[in-house]
Amino acid sequence: MAGLYDELLVILHGIWSRRWVALAIAWGVCMLGWLGVSLIPNGYESKARVYVNTQSLLEDKVGITQVQSQQDLDRVRQTLLSAENLEKVVRGTDLSQTIAGPRDVAGKITTLREHITVLAQADPSMIDISATSADSGLSDGANARIAQQVVQKLIDIFQEENLSGDRAETRQSLAFLDQQIAARGKQLEQTDKRRAEFAQRYAGLLPGAGTISQRMDAARMEINNIDSQLVQAQSALSAMNGQLAGTPPTLPGVSVGGGPSPLAQAQADLANMRARGWTSSHPDVIAAQRQVDALRRQGGGATAAAGGGTANPAYLSIRSMQAERAATVQALSARKAQLQADLNTMTSRQIDEPGVASEQEKLDRDYAAQQAQYDKMLADREEIRLRGDVKTETGSVQFRVILPPSMPTAPAAPNRPLLLLAVLLLGIAAGVGVAFAIGQLKGTFPTAARLERAVGIPVVGSISQTMGAAQLAIDKQRMKWFAGASGGLAALCLLLIVVEFIQRGTA
Repeated sequence: MAGLYDELLVILHGIWSRRWVALAIAWGVCMLGWLGVSLIPNGYESKARVYVNTQSLLEDKVGITQVQSQQDLDRVRQTLLSAENLEKVVRGTDLSQTIAGPRDVAGKITTLREHITVLAQADPSMIDISATSADSGLSDGANARIAQQVVQKLIDIFQEENLSGDRAETRQSLAFLDQQIAARGKQLEQTDKRRAEFAQRYAGLLPGAGTISQRMDAARMEINNIDSQLVQAQSALSAMNGQLAGTPPTLPGVSVGGGPSPLAQAQADLANMRARGWTSSHPDVIAAQRQVDALRRQGGGATAAAGGGTANPAYLSIRSMQAERAATVQALSARKAQLQADLNTMTSRQIDEPGVASEQEKLDRDYAAQQAQYDKMLADREEIRLRGDVKTETGSVQFRVILPPSMPTAPAAPNRPLLLLAVLLLGIAAGVGVAFAIGQLKGTFPTAARLERAVGIPVVGSISQTMGAAQLAIDKQRMKWFAGASGGLAALCLLLIVVEFIQRGTA
């Protein structure tokens, strides 16, 4: 421990013996450092805070969720520092007075991007905007004013992008959709025209809608249904024929020579029914009308009267139903024959032209796809129009400046008092370091022990330095000079700090 203490004393003695060198180095480093600090331009920072509320009742109703609104807000915030917006800032502030061409504008944009900060707080609706101006070619007042102007311009751009940007985007989207809808409408019209021409050539042979294959399948199913109905109608007709064969046309009994004829009786019954208010669609009226018609065809019932009997009403009714069944069988047979002929014709055309079915399917697919696209674009246009109206007309975005752009009164950077103290400490450290290095490089021995270790032989003794009164007076005078020079260095540093605070107060 004693040896370490001795070494420390030796080092301090070596530095002290070269104190003038150390002081000169400290003065040189401090003067250069303070000059460099004075050349650093003051940077003035302006800050502002804005509040943007994207919540809206109508937005949720039209499908605009809070997440989508927040994403739009983040997009505007992230693109706020785009080259286009920063160029607006340059040309809208006093920075425009310092530009002479496009190259200067590009340089100002690069500088602004490095000195502008846009941050979102914990509440995403709160956004902080700050800008720093540190142009060495401008005065402190000009830098402070430009910093405030930059923040104010950014707020204006931010508000414009949020409030009027949606309106411009909506107009562009609607214009694009209108063009696409018009183009799709023309394509749809052309495809529909081709389908109509194709239907006139081929598809008109069979009833119904759909492709040729679908129509042919529908025709086959209808023929099968007609076959079932035809079997039932033929069975009913056979039953009517059997009943008619077993029913006599006249009833034996009283002669009708002195009474009314069967035709007159049937007409009287029919008139009686109509007098009661029964319509022509009443079942009894229909049966009476058929009986009257049958008697007229038989000559008014004269034959029956001549034979000594009356016409059989059951026979007449069965005969009428037989005629109805026969007409049904004839109509079903004609319909089946027509469908079978059309089906045979279409089958032969498919054999002769195998691409007809595929062509119709292609036309139908194209028409369905184009119709779906057309309808979707129409729906999208209305949705975009409604969303744009909600965003721009209802004032759904609430924009409010919480903290307006501040006018900086003191430079935010650099911290010149701290830098001045740091330069002072650096100069002292440099002087002490140089003095210590010189002491290590010279070949002298501060103590007899170190000399003995170096030469390897015993040292008998050493002679201490002795000074007379004149030498002591000179040393005392030099000590005063050294203390004054050292104090002057510290006083100069203190004076520079005071000047800096005075300048900040008068800025």
